[in-house]
Amino acid sequence: MNRLAKLRVILGVKGLLCLASLTLIAFALVSYTATVTINPTQQFTIGANSSSWTVYVNDVNKVRYLPGGAVVPTFNAGNTSTYAFKVVTDGQKNCSVKIELTSLVNSSKFSNFNITLKYWNVSAWIDETLYQAPTGSATKSYIDGLTLGDAGYVHQAISTIRYYLVKVTYSYDKVDATDQITTTFRYTPLPQG
Repeated sequence: MNRLAKLRVILGVKGLLCLASLTLIAFALVSYTATVTINPTQQFTIGANSSSWTVYVNDVNKVRYLPGGAVVPTFNAGNTSTYAFKVVTDGQKNCSVKIELTSLVNSSKFSNFNITLKYWNVSAWIDETLYQAPTGSATKSYIDGLTLGDAGYVHQAISTIRYYLVKVTYSYDKVDATDQITTTFRYTPLPQG
């Protein structure tokens, strides 16, 4: 016996009619759809991603900038080589940015390598507050480039555009060595709220 015949025997005529009715109802149900358009928003933009600094043996508490080297760069919003990074927040989310080094600066050559930030405020670079965490109010004086894992955060409120400059105060006073040194700054944007 084929399957349809077995089904007819088991259900009977009324059962088959009931099954057919349920199938028609299922096909007759009205369904609706909704389409979602997803618009990713980039809050962070890198500015200058390289710089070259000249430091001298026995420099003590000298300052260098990224970008700019020994001089503070003349800011120009249209020129990415005049700022380290830019953060643009909308009315929905604020943003924190984690600043750290990917590897430590050699403590056998430097006695300090303290990282702070500045931001552009209409006509001048102003000191930025560094925080110990992406949220919260505990501040810190600087990021220590000689301490493993040390990082700092800037907090930026909603509906703000801000350009940042990295400032390093260093002392290259432990050795009379002129080997080239490379260090890499890492910025990690962390949308909040």
